[in-house]
Amino acid sequence: MEVDMQVDEVVLDAQEIQARAAPSADDMDVSVPSFPALSAQQMEGGKNDFRRVRVPAHRYTPLKNDWPNIMKPIVEHLKLQVRMNMKTRCVELKNSEYTEDAGALQKGADFVQAYMMGFEVQDAVALLRLEDLFVDTFEVTDVKMLKGDHLSRAIGRLAGQDGKTKYAIENATRTRIVLADQKVHILGSFSNIKLARDAICSLIMGAPPGKVYNKMKTVATRMNERF
Repeated sequence: MEVDMQVDEVVLDAQEIQARAAPSADDMDVSVPSFPALSAQQMEGGKNDFRRVRVPAHRYTPLKNDWPNIMKPIVEHLKLQVRMNMKTRCVELKNSEYTEDAGALQKGADFVQAYMMGFEVQDAVALLRLEDLFVDTFEVTDVKMLKGDHLSRAIGRLAGQDGKTKYAIENATRTRIVLADQKVHILGSFSNIKLARDAICSLIMGAPPGKVYNKMKTVATRMNERF
């Protein structure tokens, strides 16, 4: 006697097989360890790292007047320790057990250094809050070798009457500019610094201020359309 036996084929998915084979969390009964985040001081091996920024002689009085405004963001925002060393005439920054960001010490040093260059506290503090801000420094003689009265006139063209030219470049390129003798310091984003530097170099090379003004108006219009 012949018996016909029919066998139904069962197709199993590969993911289903793995899910059946893998033991559940209840079966394993293993607790996952959780560790607290390391502080910046612990990342340095428990050492107290520090930075030292020298104070120029002409910045003593402004530093004394603005000290509360400088100290507040460093202590409250970056959780750093700060002091003025009168013997070495330097501002010293040191991390502590409360410092959370490993790059806080360098940020604080950049902030203090920007203030020593001549930037206002309100402008320099932007280095702590924004990541894409930089300070670019160059000398007038790096662009064109000028001496005597020619150098003085070039610096005068950069400032303009009552600082109008400098303010026009700052407002058009969204940067901050400090003219310190022969040095030019520019604070802003990378692309904005390039725009301001091109305008300043044009003035140093002898371009008429009116031509630079018109170019700055075009730049300002484009930036307003972009944002």
